[in-house]
Amino acid sequence: MANRSVISFLFLLALLVLPQCRGGKEELPFLAEPAMERDLAEIKKRGYLEAILDNNSISYFIYKGTPMGYEYELLQYFCKSMKVQLKIKVISGIEEAIDQLNKGNGDVLAFPLTVTKDRTNYISFTKPHYTTHQVLVQKKPANWRMQPPQLVDKKLIRNPLDLVGKEVHVMKGSSFSERMKNLSQEIGGDIILKEDSATAETESLIRKVATGEIKYTVTDQTIAMVNALYYPNLDINTTLSLPQQIAWGVRKNSTNLQQAIDQWMARIKQTGLFQTLFDKYFNNPRFSIIMASSDYSSISGDRLSPYDEQIKIGAKEIGWDWRLVASIVYQESNFNPNVESWAGAIGLMQVMPETGEFLHAGDLHDPNQNIKAGIRFLKFLDDHWAKTVSDPEERLKFVLASYNVGVSHVIDAQKLARKNGRNASKWNDSVEYFLLQKSNPKYYRDAVVAAGYCRCDGPVRYVKEILDRYEEYKVHIDA
Repeated sequence: MANRSVISFLFLLALLVLPQCRGGKEELPFLAEPAMERDLAEIKKRGYLEAILDNNSISYFIYKGTPMGYEYELLQYFCKSMKVQLKIKVISGIEEAIDQLNKGNGDVLAFPLTVTKDRTNYISFTKPHYTTHQVLVQKKPANWRMQPPQLVDKKLIRNPLDLVGKEVHVMKGSSFSERMKNLSQEIGGDIILKEDSATAETESLIRKVATGEIKYTVTDQTIAMVNALYYPNLDINTTLSLPQQIAWGVRKNSTNLQQAIDQWMARIKQTGLFQTLFDKYFNNPRFSIIMASSDYSSISGDRLSPYDEQIKIGAKEIGWDWRLVASIVYQESNFNPNVESWAGAIGLMQVMPETGEFLHAGDLHDPNQNIKAGIRFLKFLDDHWAKTVSDPEERLKFVLASYNVGVSHVIDAQKLARKNGRNASKWNDSVEYFLLQKSNPKYYRDAVVAAGYCRCDGPVRYVKEILDRYEEYKVHIDA
């Protein structure tokens, strides 16, 4: 009887446990298998490739109204070789991107994806673009410029063992999160992992480290190097992983598309095109940050540059103080007519070729034509903003910001200000504030926003520096 009771108990236990075992597989927050079939032949017949991209300062962004980015340019070249058009779908968050890819709402996942064994269960990877490794992002100590490098180094985490008990913020579902969990096991101590929500992004976390909101995050070295140009107070020299491969993803049943991308990538690596694009976005300074100091020791009398007369003529045409225009020219090029930015902006007023063509400027390297084009563009912007910003002093800030980052981003900020109950015709603490928020997913994903993500601390700083320098010019230089 006792044995029969034991057997009955074990049988009942099995009935309770087995259903849990069968259903014990963790439910994924994304579709793990392709829900449809569409490969290269269907894409060519349709006439376009739909790419899923992240809207950030590396993969895809808008600079002075021009789409740019490492992934974006590669995709443009690939589509040209396939003789199809490129359509972009912007998605932030790897899990959502995989979900949309497998649902058929995109053909290629053109994120800088870390190739992991787990991800190969859900998508197929192209041949790797490059290798990188994960690094710790931490803030340098206060007054680090005034301290010897050896002393600064001692105040930073260099040994991963020292992360035990430390709070590290990472994106939910990212390879960085996976790496930190594995590292905790390897070092035999708990790293306090803070997985931010699916709306969090690597660059927003890096910015929080730079501003002191959080102490540590983790990212790829390539992304870290670019962001360190924006935030020189960051240290990115502590390695946390072995080398890892970075690639794009396609659906597991898109074998012909995967093969076409791989063959094309092999060709452009041989021709040097790949290296040119890689250097453009990862190995060169992203923006020329011109110091705002007013050192006139090399300028005699009331002359600011060899181009003062052209600047004065142009300023008179739009009714501006020529010293204000001169401050813009200095900010853009430091009065160097031969400078060309990494993005392709040309000459004294850093006019984009598309803008120059629109304004009928034949040679943007010619100082006269460049200044005339820049002046016409300023007039165009002033006319645009006069419709919604009547105060000339306030309108000037809108014009300057638009000249730097493009009209679309400033329009977005104005819409956000209006939607959130602030004065849409006022710059300080209103439109300026929401321009700064355009790197925050909460705002750049808002329905009123058309231009998407923008790291807009640059244009805000641009406006301030030009106006501050203008005030100094008024002190030192006669009108």
